[in-house]
Amino acid sequence: MPFLNYHHLRYFRHIARDLNLTRAAKRLNLSAPALSLQLRQLEEDLGHRLFERRRTGLVLTEAGRIALDYAESIGRAGEELLDVMQHRPRGGRQVLRIGAVATLSRNFQLEFLRPALHRPDVEVVLRSGGFPELLVLLHSHQVDLVLSNQPARRDAETHWHSHLLAEQPVSLVGTPSWKKRRLKFPDGMKDIPVILPTQESNMRAGFDRLLASAGVRPRIVAEVDDMAMIRLLAREGEALALVPPVVVQSEIKEGVLVETHRIPQIRETFYAVTPSRRFPNPLVAELVQRKVGKVR
Repeated sequence: MPFLNYHHLRYFRHIARDLNLTRAAKRLNLSAPALSLQLRQLEEDLGHRLFERRRTGLVLTEAGRIALDYAESIGRAGEELLDVMQHRPRGGRQVLRIGAVATLSRNFQLEFLRPALHRPDVEVVLRSGGFPELLVLLHSHQVDLVLSNQPARRDAETHWHSHLLAEQPVSLVGTPSWKKRRLKFPDGMKDIPVILPTQESNMRAGFDRLLASAGVRPRIVAEVDDMAMIRLLAREGEALALVPPVVVQSEIKEGVLVETHRIPQIRETFYAVTPSRRFPNPLVAELVQRKVGKVR
């Protein structure tokens, strides 16, 4: 079975850039016959000619254009590997892979990622899912950190670090007409229609405890595990929604929604979960350090 020689790919990239075997050989400090031999070996391994030889010089074949795309990707990956292993700043674009729990506020995610999004040398890959699923991706190096509403439990095999990024009180919000009703909380919430996070949410657990202690039961219109969907449902005006204010900050600013009740007994937390790694993505530390210490 043929195998790819990394040096052959490197030589091929230089030839493809110059489209001249002699110039490429000089750049590589090789003789032209030696470089030609290396190219011929690569063509034999791939089973295709990579160049056509014309009067004006070399021209990439269709197979050559495809091979060049792969060779450039492999070359960049190799350079990045050396940079990472030797703790050097990466010369090209850096990739930041983030996992975010599906229930997490989109506004908070944007606020956290904004410094990276405005950097031309950074590409952000954002994946959404359940917390256990995202921790598996973190463990297998498929994401660099996980954004969550809860810390991760540490054990002998998973040395997670849970960084508290922000802490906010939770509110009931609704369209302006709800403000006029002047409902008392929690006593006045009997049979009031509400939109709540699902049972897995810490916010929901705190809300249920408060109302149970007061002997009050609201009318649950919807239970939703997506904060963006709660925000949209709240805009319909049929019910009050339980959210951290950051989720609906644009709607409150525009007057579409109002905060009817601030509930200081319930607080929503935002964490960045990172693993112990010998070669961490340097962007992770930059973003986390911007937020830690600003907890309110």
